[in-house]
Amino acid sequence: MPELLPRRRLDQPREPRRFRFAIDPEAFGRVSERLARFLGTGKFLFWQTVLVVSWIALNLFAVSLRWDPYPFILLNLAFSTQAAYAAPLILLAQNRQDDRDRVSLEEDRARAAQTKADTEFLARELAALRLAVGEVATRDFVRGELDRLVKEKKVRARDYEPR
Repeated sequence: MPELLPRRRLDQPREPRRFRFAIDPEAFGRVSERLARFLGTGKFLFWQTVLVVSWIALNLFAVSLRWDPYPFILLNLAFSTQAAYAAPLILLAQNRQDDRDRVSLEEDRARAAQTKADTEFLARELAALRLAVGEVATRDFVRGELDRLVKEKKVRARDYEPR
């Protein structure tokens, strides 16, 4: 049976031998969102229109500068490449926005549930206070009772007056 190399252990993963290219997904996502946001602006459409009109004019009228003759295959290739990259970048930006919306929705639901619980607690406390206030003697009740007692005392005092 052949001997294992002394450096190699079977209980641990092997170190990668290739050069690894690390991409930060958050940074790539932010860049793709900015690019997708720019692709939807009037500024982009204006400059793209200027570029296309210039390209066509130079290739039709400037005889010495014709790098892309009439069918404009190179221009078509540029548009195809742009579309091939723009669509996935826009989808990536939409997915990131959906993730943010989902987190925001979950936070809103939690906040709404807490608000509902707080409102129900306050309603129960208010009902308890109303019941407690119903059992408390009010100023009018105490005044009425005192007036009644004063009248009773006057009546009794008259009853005991010598005649």
